[in-house]
Amino acid sequence: MDQAPSIQYNLDPESLKLQLPEAPGVYLFKDDLGQILYIGKAKNLKKRVLTYFKSSGKIPHKTEIMINRARGLGVILTSTEKEAFILESNLIKKHLPRYNIILRDDKQYPWLRLDIKEPYPRLSIVRKPKKDGARYFGPFSSAQSVRQTLKLIDRVFQLRKCKSKHLPKRSRPCLNYQLGRCLGPCTHDIPLQRYKEVVKQVSLFLEGRNLELIKAMKKSMEEAAEKLDFEKAARTRDRIRAVERTIERQHVASAKSEDLDVVGLAQKNGAFQLAVLFVRKGYLTGSRDYFISSKQGSPPEVIEAFLKQYYPDRPLIPGRILVSESVEDIDGIEEWMSEIAGKRVHIEHPRRGEKLRLLRMAVANAESLLSVKLQSQEQKILSQTQSTLKLRNLPRSVEGLDVSNISGKIAVGAFVSFLEGKPYKAGYRNYRIKGVEGIDDYAMVSEILARRLSREPLPDLFVIDGGKGHLQAAKKVVDNVCKEKQPELVAIAKKDDKGHKDRIFLPGRKNALTLRDDHPVLHFLMRIRDEAHRRAITHHRKLRGKVLKESILDEIPGIGEKRKKELLESFGDVEAISRATVEELSRLKGISTNLAENILKYLGARRDTIVDTG
Repeated sequence: MDQAPSIQYNLDPESLKLQLPEAPGVYLFKDDLGQILYIGKAKNLKKRVLTYFKSSGKIPHKTEIMINRARGLGVILTSTEKEAFILESNLIKKHLPRYNIILRDDKQYPWLRLDIKEPYPRLSIVRKPKKDGARYFGPFSSAQSVRQTLKLIDRVFQLRKCKSKHLPKRSRPCLNYQLGRCLGPCTHDIPLQRYKEVVKQVSLFLEGRNLELIKAMKKSMEEAAEKLDFEKAARTRDRIRAVERTIERQHVASAKSEDLDVVGLAQKNGAFQLAVLFVRKGYLTGSRDYFISSKQGSPPEVIEAFLKQYYPDRPLIPGRILVSESVEDIDGIEEWMSEIAGKRVHIEHPRRGEKLRLLRMAVANAESLLSVKLQSQEQKILSQTQSTLKLRNLPRSVEGLDVSNISGKIAVGAFVSFLEGKPYKAGYRNYRIKGVEGIDDYAMVSEILARRLSREPLPDLFVIDGGKGHLQAAKKVVDNVCKEKQPELVAIAKKDDKGHKDRIFLPGRKNALTLRDDHPVLHFLMRIRDEAHRRAITHHRKLRGKVLKESILDEIPGIGEKRKKELLESFGDVEAISRATVEELSRLKGISTNLAENILKYLGARRDTIVDTG
């Protein structure tokens, strides 16, 4: 289908209500430079696009970010919803929009190709199937597995092995003929019907229809025996035994002799792992997997993206596909895929029975694969961090630190710990800052770091939430406390309104290190920094709540919850209140001069019991 020119719209919801057509098509959100941010399809463009302009909190966070960046909308009308599916798939592959979930190219998965248009077809290994009339079998999980299958076929069946498209002209047959692995059509007059019989047997074997294959071969063996062609009968018998041994090694996945694809999904730390099991005639014949990194994506979105991007190019689509997540537009996808497959295709999200058991097996495979890949990624990121930051040692143990306070009151600090690239909750620590008056982030960082350095073991690397000044303050503390083996330091400052990106500061380096936005080391440091910030803020809020709930002020007549809250929010803690004047206290709403005098008199009498809450 030729791509029609897109109609451009401004992102004004009221205008879109009036201008957008209620027709099928594809919509493209674009940024201020005209770059495509997201591509979607709709049965009704007006209804679908207007769902993106709901009030904040009613749309996914990823969608909200995308809409905030979008400056224009392009629309391409199609005749039918199926045409919209095809166009959406083609445009996503072409433009790879940032906010679409992209199923990366799968050229690493090999297939076996059998060109049935040739008079004497042969099997060959290819990396990507084409719609060229040939038959494709696969995909195989690795080059090793496809070669093992091909080796088995070469041993059992007698297809030609020569690589030329047409039969070569030979004066004598090759070694494969001598070994009984080829019928030798290049030098012998092999009837086409006899060769086609072998081709059919190979096809049945690769389709997993082994019981049907054995039945056909037994019939052929009996016919050969009746004709006293005992040599052919013996060869067929040997093939039957080889196929039966293969069946014994195969896993029976379903009691029903049907073709299924089973799609399981696992999710962790912003990463998705898909595992696809291929069940043919009730036997598990193979599998493959996809890894997708999409921190803002949801499981249903990932499954929908997989269905739309994986199946259009498949030479063989089974009649039933089981998915571990329900998909919103399932009817439209089924209809579209049925047209591609030339038969009815059902997509199911089963809740019980044998199909649920198969799905759980696929999900278990996905979870296992994801665990291995994340572990491998975590080890890789440690090496990249060491190389990028030029650290002395591999940062197997990393701790992030941050401080939190409001106008210097109830100041706290927090440490978070990461071991082998993963959060280690047992290593998290909270601190009350005791020796700093007022607002002095550098002094607060110095205090909690000095206290942390007094306790072993120390991490390989400290990540400080802050800039160059925070790093210098921390370096002085480390130099004073650690005379021999010193942990390494790095500070990471957040983006600011001056146009600065997230910047990394290293000891001995004058200028900040700026990495690209998608750099894995930057993301690793940001993750540690943000976790430390979250921990400090959470501890600060918890303490503020505790101070508001439990205070010596509760003992003073005339002070209720409302006045206590007013006092603590204005002065920060009881000690600061005790140092205030009558005039300062009486400025607060609800605090009279007499009550202010009573507060100071009571606190003065209890000064020895006042606990410093700052």
